[in-house]
Amino acid sequence: MPRASTAAATRASAVPAPLLVLAAVVSVQFGGALAATLVPEIGAAGSVTLRLLFAALVLGAVARPRLRGHSRSAWLTVVLFGLALGLMNLSFYASLARLPIGVAVTIEFLGPLTLATVLSRRLLDVLAVVAAGAGVTLISQALTVPLADLDWVGLGLAATAGACWAAYIILSRRTGAAFASLDGLALAMGVALVAVAPFGLGTVPLWSGEVVAKGLGIALLSSVLPYSLELLALRRLSPRVFGILLSLEPAAAALAGWLVLGQSLTGHQLTGMALVVAASAVVMGAGRRRQPADPAAIAQSG
Repeated sequence: MPRASTAAATRASAVPAPLLVLAAVVSVQFGGALAATLVPEIGAAGSVTLRLLFAALVLGAVARPRLRGHSRSAWLTVVLFGLALGLMNLSFYASLARLPIGVAVTIEFLGPLTLATVLSRRLLDVLAVVAAGAGVTLISQALTVPLADLDWVGLGLAATAGACWAAYIILSRRTGAAFASLDGLALAMGVALVAVAPFGLGTVPLWSGEVVAKGLGIALLSSVLPYSLELLALRRLSPRVFGILLSLEPAAAALAGWLVLGQSLTGHQLTGMALVVAASAVVMGAGRRRQPADPAAIAQSG
């Protein structure tokens, strides 16, 4: 009998890869809304540690990853993937304590946006990347924040998160190629937990029942579900296409704020959303006409 994670991965393979990314984007937005209520209670490091703890436990129980039979190269890939995961989450949560969230999201998105630009091969791809970047900037309203009011440490943290996000895209694809089902993701989550825990274990006395419940919800919505869907999607999508599709994330956040929280959308934000959707449509159309990059070729590049 196949393991639960193998059966789930088989079912997911029948779903178009862009829809897997879209589902991941939606899941992250709900997780982010929940995280916004947790960080003020136990801080960035505590929130990330609690999130990764539950994510590692859930993925470990579901995937039951095999520890034997993997090459040294595969282990190196999964360790680097885990370190990228841990640092990406920790640096982004820390940046939110110093920057407006719109600015932090915009700076972080420069990571996958730069990756998409580097991997582009056509002028139309480059134009789509530029349009997506402009759209993200408009949605986040980063242009309305005076430069003098920005925290340079916060900017550095957000940029670090962006670099880790770009690494996450490449390493997630390599991990998916090197490990069966969700084994690699489960192992990487354990690595991320070990890397981040020393910074967050000091907050354990603050982990009330409500805090733990929030941590579990964030782990499922912001880690287990989206990372699993993205890893499966990256087996069939090139990092270039995936990087552009991620630009739907701030658009989804703006739309969720309007629908759920009653936040109004400005004309600039609506224009930005249109740019992001158009760029994603262009890249998805190009992706359908061409085969995704070969995982072995990706693993040998960079």
